[in-house]
Amino acid sequence: MAGWRRRSSRATRPPIRLDGAATVVILDSMSSAEDTVPSRAALLGPPVIDARAPRFNQAIIGGAALAAFLLGWWPLLALAALQLALTLIFGPRLCLACLLYFKLVRPWLGPGPVKDARPVRFANLVGLVFLSAASAAHLAGFPRLGWTLGLVVAGLALLAASTGLCVGCETYRLLARLRGIGPRSVARIDLQEIGASPQAGLVVQFTHPRCSDCRSLEERLSAQGVPTALVDVTQHPDLAQKYGISLVPLAFKVDSDGRVLARVTTASQLAERQRP
Repeated sequence: MAGWRRRSSRATRPPIRLDGAATVVILDSMSSAEDTVPSRAALLGPPVIDARAPRFNQAIIGGAALAAFLLGWWPLLALAALQLALTLIFGPRLCLACLLYFKLVRPWLGPGPVKDARPVRFANLVGLVFLSAASAAHLAGFPRLGWTLGLVVAGLALLAASTGLCVGCETYRLLARLRGIGPRSVARIDLQEIGASPQAGLVVQFTHPRCSDCRSLEERLSAQGVPTALVDVTQHPDLAQKYGISLVPLAFKVDSDGRVLARVTTASQLAERQRP
């Protein structure tokens, strides 16, 4: 099927890759209102980031906030707030911690897994608000309030850096759920449209060339011999929009007529669903 092409009245679609095995893990796709019907631009260039970079940045910010308290020098809180503001406005090119990570740490460790950058930006915004409020409290003559806010940032940032538990990121996802934003429910996938042959146990996976999780999990599950149709959202933004795909990898187990049987979230879950 590697050379399959389907002609359409509007345009000829590039081939959809069909493999004998697949990877099926879902990255959280709840973010903003635009995600429910993603634009072509969003699909071609989703905001993703090396997962280790935010943790390195959180270690720097948390360390600076803690050092400010231990040294009794609150202007360091203001400097940390300024760094977060520059990062939010201008991106990684003015993020000192990110520059250190990409120049010194990443070449040594290698690329990390890719994750959605939007929860991280929200967490940075929360940190900026707290650090700005802490600095304002010191200026206004309320040092206890200022140090309390600063220590909250230090604790949460160092927790995220050491364990990966980002409270700001989880708050972002919770707010998305409360607003009713989430992955679109998919009841059926047109197998002919994606160029897949009906077969038992087929998994349809939406993927992206920049998605490291897609590649690594494909390799992990290749030994299972799961029949799979891989749909590259950069080559097929129309299909991604039709099925409400805002972030990849995202996979569905379907029956022979394309009816969705399950939304697969982990490799072990896929193995379980393959059992009679």
